Amino acid sequence: MPWKEVSTMSLRQEFVTLARAGAVNVRELCRRFGISAKTGYKWLRRFRQGGTAALADQSRRPRHSPGQTPAALERAVLDLRQQHPAWGGRKLRARLQALGQADVPAASTITAILRRHGQLGGRAGQPRAFVRFEHPAPNDLWQMDFKGHFALADGRRCHPLTVLDDHSRFALGLRACVDERGATVQQELTALFRAYGLPWRMLMDNGSPWGDDPDNPYTPLTVWLLRLGVGVSHGRPYHPQTQGKDERFHRTFKAEVLGRGPVADLPAAQARFDAWRGVYNLQRPHEALGLQVPASRYRPSPRPFPEALPPLAYGPADVVRRVQEGGWFSYRGQGYRVAAAFRGHPVALRANGPEGQWQVWFCHACLGTIDLKEPGTVRRPRLNQIPVLPMSPNACYP
Repeated sequence: MPWKEVSTMSLRQEFVTLARAGAVNVRELCRRFGISAKTGYKWLRRFRQGGTAALADQSRRPRHSPGQTPAALERAVLDLRQQHPAWGGRKLRARLQALGQADVPAASTITAILRRHGQLGGRAGQPRAFVRFEHPAPNDLWQMDFKGHFALADGRRCHPLTVLDDHSRFALGLRACVDERGATVQQELTALFRAYGLPWRMLMDNGSPWGDDPDNPYTPLTVWLLRLGVGVSHGRPYHPQTQGKDERFHRTFKAEVLGRGPVADLPAAQARFDAWRGVYNLQRPHEALGLQVPASRYRPSPRPFPEALPPLAYGPADVVRRVQEGGWFSYRGQGYRVAAAFRGHPVALRANGPEGQWQVWFCHACLGTIDLKEPGTVRRPRLNQIPVLPMSPNACYP
């Protein structure tokens, strides 16, 4: 993740935040960000001496002074609102406090300032009660999906790929893709895995490139993830609330990024995405996090991305079969079909339950059960309940 001109400041802030958390070796974090250890320690030193402002290449004027008048305070509220037109009183108040603004008024007062200056469309609605569920630690689960594609000024279309950490709401990836093919997603995920490490599981939708159909949730992309030791889950068909955090992220992304006018081309789209991702992770208070920013709760995964995967290794009691054309393998003279995406890979058969019943495993994931009395049939687990063992990529047996 080398520094990019469009997002240098946000990347420096992200690096410093993660390094100061103490959950990862600083030199390892430098490697993941594509910078030298000398550069990494330089920005840590500057941050300790001068905070976030010291990370800039040039000094900037402070946004407030100790003796400012109420009129100046009101101006600060309006200026921040102009930068973030979709933020309400609570987010603006939390951000002003984070910036060190003195005598920040209550959220209701900020809302009244916005309404007085015609920056609110109507009266504030009643707060809604939500029951929120989240995984207990960063990298337990990443949610991934495409936001609906949109037209660019050059006649092409942009397909935004979003990857969100379930625990922290940290936006790991926001990529302007040219299409929604599995190879494109794999390329983007490889870059994220190199920077942040491997999650334990990923949640995604159904259909290409995530899964061929509800009865066959395997594609070359998901097989690659299983091979890396990453569990794969799919949302219930026609139930987008299964990926509620990513869906909510899409709403925010639409309001704060896509709603700001047309985009010239893919590089311009990526520049806009990079700039906003820094704001979202490091500046934007998140109400589900008690108005903290997502970066305050995220830590990189300790599981590094393997550049070269070792051969699959199953246990001595396993019966190993190689998957052939169309996803078929044979056992005791009978053919059984998993998914075509497993072609060329070995799977393991393990005796399970009544006599003649065997589980079919690929690496750490159970693909289903076969019965020697019913040739050709592989009874698969429910789509979102595929058993997974928490194994490393080459440890494929209990």
